[in-house]
Amino acid sequence: MSSPLVGIIANPASGRDIRRLVAHGTVFDNNEKAAIVRRVLVGLEAVGIRRVAYMPEHDFGILPRAFTALRDHTYEDSIHRVPTVAPLEMPVLGTSADSTRAAQQLATLGAGCIITLGGDGTNRAVARGCGAVPLVPISTGTNNVFPTFLEGTIAGMAAGLVARNMRDGKAVIRQAPRLEVRIDGVAVESALIDVVVSSLPFVGARALWDTSVVREVVLARVIPGAIGFSALGGALLDSSYERGECTGMHIVLGADSRQVLVPLAPGLLTWVGVTAHRWLAMGDVVRFQAGIGTLALDGEREIELSPTSIVEVQLCADGPYVVDVPATLEGAALAGHLRRQQVE
Repeated sequence: MSSPLVGIIANPASGRDIRRLVAHGTVFDNNEKAAIVRRVLVGLEAVGIRRVAYMPEHDFGILPRAFTALRDHTYEDSIHRVPTVAPLEMPVLGTSADSTRAAQQLATLGAGCIITLGGDGTNRAVARGCGAVPLVPISTGTNNVFPTFLEGTIAGMAAGLVARNMRDGKAVIRQAPRLEVRIDGVAVESALIDVVVSSLPFVGARALWDTSVVREVVLARVIPGAIGFSALGGALLDSSYERGECTGMHIVLGADSRQVLVPLAPGLLTWVGVTAHRWLAMGDVVRFQAGIGTLALDGEREIELSPTSIVEVQLCADGPYVVDVPATLEGAALAGHLRRQQVE
């Protein structure tokens, strides 16, 4: 039986979109991503992962740089050896299809876990191909809700523990919801966080931050404290709030309606007029009002609509599996996997 395999998909394009100009987003450069990956590899090796496969890319070479720097560094403690790191055999197109194809290959190879470095869009592309392989998403983009700012060392440890099934039977993996987008009755895409319909006729710069052009929003989850359009849901909570079986929300915007304060991007807050909103349970379907415009999925415009397009969004329970990192480390500790046996 081969040793457990962990995959790494690091998006070299994340963290550099137009919101650095229209808001106060920080540029997340690839040197920092390489530094995170170095720490990920240390965490993986420390819990016994010897094999790592990664998505190749031509922009920067995040994984090769991280591996080389780690290999050339001299550690006194043998715990910091370097796992075997190999690129996946796949064409590199420089698009989101690379992340999807890499996830598909990792699933086929039997990876026990996939670590992603990117934003909501990166993870949406990975989710199209990863199947039942659980994800440890590290945020390196803008306006992220699905991935979180997670220390690479801890991410590597958690991913390795899950890949080796060293979690004492605890339920440390949850299935995230998704939003299925159907146009004229045909499923064309999915989103992990939100689907936004705007009056802008073209995809353009992709990122969407101007609420004056937004007509409707569907959220997969309402998360107080989130940023971006998903923050609308948190701002609409009131004293009658009882989540129950309803986890998503449909929101209709209107300039002359009651307003809520929303952090749309780092350092960019605005008052947004809301005409109506309702909670969504799993399986609920929203049909958008017809009209020329674009659909933004997880914060980026992706689909141009015709005046006759019939657009429906369904809240589904069968999204990607995600590792609960604190619960994983707790389970491993309780099971004694983080203790070193004393040599007599």
